[in-house]
Amino acid sequence: MKLQRFALALAGAGLIAAVAASVPAAAAGQADPKHPFAKNVTPNTLKAAGDPCFSDVMSPTATGMSQETIAVPGRSVQAFQDTPFKFVGSRADTTWYGAVNAAGTQIYYYGLLLQGGNLYRHTTYARDTGETSSWAPTFKKVGSGWSSFKSIATSNYSVAAPRHAYLYGLNTNGSLYRYQIVGTGFRALGPLPGFRGFKAMTVISETATYDTLLMTTNAGALWTVHIPVAAGAKPVLKQLRASGWGAYESLVIQGCGTRGGSLLVAVDKDTQSGYQFALSKANGAATAITSYGKIPAPMNGVDHVSLTTHYDQLVGE
Repeated sequence: MKLQRFALALAGAGLIAAVAASVPAAAAGQADPKHPFAKNVTPNTLKAAGDPCFSDVMSPTATGMSQETIAVPGRSVQAFQDTPFKFVGSRADTTWYGAVNAAGTQIYYYGLLLQGGNLYRHTTYARDTGETSSWAPTFKKVGSGWSSFKSIATSNYSVAAPRHAYLYGLNTNGSLYRYQIVGTGFRALGPLPGFRGFKAMTVISETATYDTLLMTTNAGALWTVHIPVAAGAKPVLKQLRASGWGAYESLVIQGCGTRGGSLLVAVDKDTQSGYQFALSKANGAATAITSYGKIPAPMNGVDHVSLTTHYDQLVGE
């Protein structure tokens, strides 16, 4: 099975309009992305109306390979894995965003990764070669001085104005750093203290006025961190669960449903095991969490991130 083609068909990305940019959206005045199937419909809503929810996970490894896994929830989780392909050794990665070139002829994915103390941007081209997949990654160094960062995540609010894209970095000094992504550059917005003891993180919501991170702690708690876009605004932390999440080093979120639900894959790298959960719209301890169980496929990456499109916005809080 060619998973990349299967995933794009489910997500509706195979017919993406040729307005995608090759970098995360940030510049004011850039044309808003339009969905090819219906006017004024976000991809999340359209997918919920006509297609099943699923988790699409990319797993880069420390040895320079990467592998895609699709997990479909149900009475028992179904899993499909594509053939591993040559990537680059990394220790932390962000979401892979899918888009198309200006001619509409080439699907590609872009994202960020840490290799040692350096920050890189990758553009990975996905070629349709029949029943097999062909991935061709390229890399560009975009920063140094990242040795003390243990986890990174990106937001990409691109369906309406004002648009924004941020890079979040969790530092061993106990602070969370935010950077605005502007074209191919980054503008530091300063540290947010109070995150000592936090471990894994990913984005669960991205709107015009705020981003929300989903984070775990070494002690096993699960939290949301609501971060307003406005300069100087303080983050708001809400605990979803007090324990039970300490084994997971990677979190992967994809939107599911018209009411802001999410599918979560949490990965225990020590046992190379992934577990799938459904979350209601996040609301502290009132958040409903349903476990679908273990994904029947090895998850052997050094990190695990969402494989999504430039157009799918997360609204999980």
